[in-house]
Amino acid sequence: MSLLTRFRRVPLTIRVPVMVVMLMVAISAVISERVLDRLSKTQEVYLQGLASAYLDGIVASITPSVLREDSWEIFDSIERMKPSAENILPIETVVTGKAGLVLASSNPMTRETLRPLDGKFAAKFDGPNVVIDPQTRSGYIRRSIAYQNTVVGTVYAIFDVTSLLEERQQILVTLLATNSLITALLGCVGFVAVRRMIRPMQVLETHMIQAAAGSATVIGESEFLATNTEAASLYRAYNELVNSETERQALASQLAEEEKLASLGRLASGMAHEINNPLGGLINAVDTLRLHGERSNVRQTSIDLIQRGLHGIRDVVEAALATYRPERLARPLEESDIADLRLLVRPELRRRRQLLDFHMEGALSPEPAWPAGPIRQAILNLLLNAAAATPDCGRIGLRVEVNPNALAITVSDQGSGLPEAEATVLTAGTKMTLREGKGLGLWIVREIADELGAGVTVSGSANANTAICLSIPRTKYEVSDAA
Repeated sequence: MSLLTRFRRVPLTIRVPVMVVMLMVAISAVISERVLDRLSKTQEVYLQGLASAYLDGIVASITPSVLREDSWEIFDSIERMKPSAENILPIETVVTGKAGLVLASSNPMTRETLRPLDGKFAAKFDGPNVVIDPQTRSGYIRRSIAYQNTVVGTVYAIFDVTSLLEERQQILVTLLATNSLITALLGCVGFVAVRRMIRPMQVLETHMIQAAAGSATVIGESEFLATNTEAASLYRAYNELVNSETERQALASQLAEEEKLASLGRLASGMAHEINNPLGGLINAVDTLRLHGERSNVRQTSIDLIQRGLHGIRDVVEAALATYRPERLARPLEESDIADLRLLVRPELRRRRQLLDFHMEGALSPEPAWPAGPIRQAILNLLLNAAAATPDCGRIGLRVEVNPNALAITVSDQGSGLPEAEATVLTAGTKMTLREGKGLGLWIVREIADELGAGVTVSGSANANTAICLSIPRTKYEVSDAA
């Protein structure tokens, strides 16, 4: 990851002040460099003027003595013209003749008279221009001595420039301190200003995150007072959006409730109509039995009519349950529920002269692991479907295995096999649409399996016995007090 990419990930409240500080450092460096450069040139001009004035006086004073090569006279003139009240004083002055020999020096112990001038010493000078050496804190300048357009000697002068360099140092320190203070102040101002600028965006971001999580709330009036006009306009637009969404949800909830009541009304009306038809036949059959029950043919016909009417009512109730079911009974499954199922299915088995092979492994714990209501309904539907598929005098099986993590329920029959369409209803991964009222019991089993997160497997083929296994995982749920 590049440094620029990392910098872009830094929060804006830190990134902007850092950029301000970096910009100020760059500006301060440029300004300091220009100020010091200007100061250096000013000092050099000042030193050049001072040195030129000094050398003008020296040259005018010693020119006759140089022509005579009178060393004592030259030395005396140098000593007499040495300033004493200036901040920049000459620390050494050397006069050479036409042949390059030292005629006089303000420091005779270093530059011996009538000796050739040291080449290293002469190399430090650059003609009439002052050369400043910061290491030795000295300024070097030389002037030729001319008489009648003929050079008869040279004056070399070294000045102490410590005061000039100290002035540069003081100005540099002042610039650094001032620029650092201004940079720090601007950085703090930038940090505070950016925080105030993005504060409205942070408030809006917080409310939008809450809205995305499903708990949208309006922005309080206190936030309006603490922000500017533009942000207040955004706050008002957001509040209007939240209020509109709240009203929309309330309206949708109201419409859903009204639609639910309307559906319940249509359901009740439809059930009343569908139940009323077979109910009239049942009443007629009962009246017939009451009047002519002693006749066997009348009795058998009436009983068949009652049975068909009850089956019709049962189909209507099952269809209603498939369309609109109340909340499943949350009471935990007990072994007595399994025993009740054996009693409920016994009349159908007796009518078809069938037998039930029941086997149970393991014991159900008292802890709420599986809900009783949906499991009872699923097993009953499977048993009735198995009884309908098994020929008369056949056998159906019910096997219940209680495992630590799941409850396995297997219902088997001796029929000719489960049709592919009905097998698809049981094993489909998603809820399928019930068509033409066929396979209602199996469709309800699939619905219950989806609710409980259970797996359904079907073994056997289209021409062999069928075994349907329902594997229900153990789950913890809140026990309901409903019966």
